[in-house]
Amino acid sequence: MVAALGERYRALAPDIRGHGDASSRRPVTPAAVIGDLDALPAPRFTLAGYSMGGRIALHAALAMPGRIERLILIGASPGLADADERASRRAADERLADELERLPIADLARRWAQIPVLAGQPPHVLEAAHADRLRSTPAGLAAALRGLGTGALAPVWDRLGELAMPVTLLVGERDEKFTAIGEQMAASIPRARLEIAAGAGHAVHLEAPERVAKAIADTGPGAAA
Repeated sequence: MVAALGERYRALAPDIRGHGDASSRRPVTPAAVIGDLDALPAPRFTLAGYSMGGRIALHAALAMPGRIERLILIGASPGLADADERASRRAADERLADELERLPIADLARRWAQIPVLAGQPPHVLEAAHADRLRSTPAGLAAALRGLGTGALAPVWDRLGELAMPVTLLVGERDEKFTAIGEQMAASIPRARLEIAAGAGHAVHLEAPERVAKAIADTGPGAAA
């Protein structure tokens, strides 16, 4: 995806705390991760995030709107609005995190690939995603699940109207769950554009990297270059 952007952009792809090169960074909290983004050298930038990274990008855009000139959310959600559902998910995430800490990273990576939302990925995508997961540690991923998981982050459905920057909501055609969420989000964000990547599933950035690069490069009506 970075290669597809070419030389027009300076692309930064920092690992989120608990993942990859940032596996050992603590604390793993929304405030700490947003602080990492706020420390980036560019005064203003386009921010893109996928899945968990999309949730964090959404929180970051609300926390520091003056820094983010455009927002690209890939297979992302504003969170679970129902308090009981969120509490149940947080408890389930805590149990899963306890279990993950006892698994070798290779076993954990294979288990992660089997979650329903990632079903139907082509072999080259499965291979690339598996290799990337091996860069992390069980302890780091467990910490990320506890601190940044769907049950941990407060929902921001009621704040979507505060997003003044252009927002692109990108979902895969086969990802019915997040397509529906994207439609709901688009109705609440003033300058939102929903784009559906034909033939792709949840991991659009891996299945159709050129499509994501185009969404990042295509400023669209009223967006900053």
